[in-house]
Amino acid sequence: MKKRFNLPVSEAIATLLPYPPGKPIEELERELGIKGSIKLASNENPLGPSPKALKAVQAALGNLHRYPDGSCHYLREALAAHLAMPMETIILGNGSNEIIELLIRAYLKEGDEVVMADPSFAVYPIVVKAVGAKAVCAPLKGFRHDLPAMARLITDRTRIVFIANPNNPTGTTVSATELKSFMQGVPEDVIVCVDEAYFEFVRTKEFPATLDYINEGRNVLLLRTFSKVYGLAGLRVGYGVARPEMIDYMNRVRQPFNVNSLAQAAALAALNDAEHLKNTIENNVAGLDYLFRKLSAMGLECVPTEANFFLVKVDDGKGVYEALLKRGVIVRPMASYNMPDYIRVSIGLPLENRRLVASLKDVLNAS
Repeated sequence: MKKRFNLPVSEAIATLLPYPPGKPIEELERELGIKGSIKLASNENPLGPSPKALKAVQAALGNLHRYPDGSCHYLREALAAHLAMPMETIILGNGSNEIIELLIRAYLKEGDEVVMADPSFAVYPIVVKAVGAKAVCAPLKGFRHDLPAMARLITDRTRIVFIANPNNPTGTTVSATELKSFMQGVPEDVIVCVDEAYFEFVRTKEFPATLDYINEGRNVLLLRTFSKVYGLAGLRVGYGVARPEMIDYMNRVRQPFNVNSLAQAAALAALNDAEHLKNTIENNVAGLDYLFRKLSAMGLECVPTEANFFLVKVDDGKGVYEALLKRGVIVRPMASYNMPDYIRVSIGLPLENRRLVASLKDVLNAS
């Protein structure tokens, strides 16, 4: 019998709980003995990727023996034009998740504090605790960020504040007025990371112009992604925008070739596909309106959203999730977010949305 050696690990890592990934649809179908499942759990684009992106990926396949462009030059150039910002303010990552990690590695050390809402994006506390820093959380108020409460949590140990706007998992937003009031009280040496992964789906006219804070010279990092509205979740490409000085330090801890060639090609093409973007947003608006109308008529409480997903109160989130799963409808239970009475539903294609309504009606009638 081989001898087992104890491996030393930091206390910060030892106490972490890993992010719980969902199983592949194929594996779920095999386990449950079902076919034709629909996935409304991960806030993905039901229309799929842009046709232009698929064509660009096909064209790039012949160069897979070459390393990717380590600076993402052409994609950064296109994003700079798209945002009307200088190229040196933009950093690309393996999804916006990696940019969160680059921010933490560049600016956070053991003993520092990071203020965030609870519940919010599950990755924030994981990466903060991994470096021995402390996640200081303010509970949501009416499913929304309580910015005044978050401001009161800022101390001389605070280095970063995370604001997910729209918030995941609630889909709610912080208004321009609320963010302005909050920013007025934030010390200049505290970084405010505004995560706008679902920005393109927002319909409210009260949404902040976050880039303005960067142009004013504030220590703000804006995050966006190609995973959601652009339908490129499988290729993992996101970007951040901040003052050049901030980007410079984040680039110092960034791995070379962190965004692969196919991701760069697809993102560049998707950015220029206005028709696919329009179709995606229209599908989302129609789907939200349909599901809110149907579920409300069933007596269910739906949390107003500005994203491509929403929360539904069903009293027994885990039970409803499991019952829907047996019917081939995959949603997200919210117990891990301390919201056991809710499920989170992503907007699907019209046929998928109708199937959700019918299945949910069956489940509730059977209980």
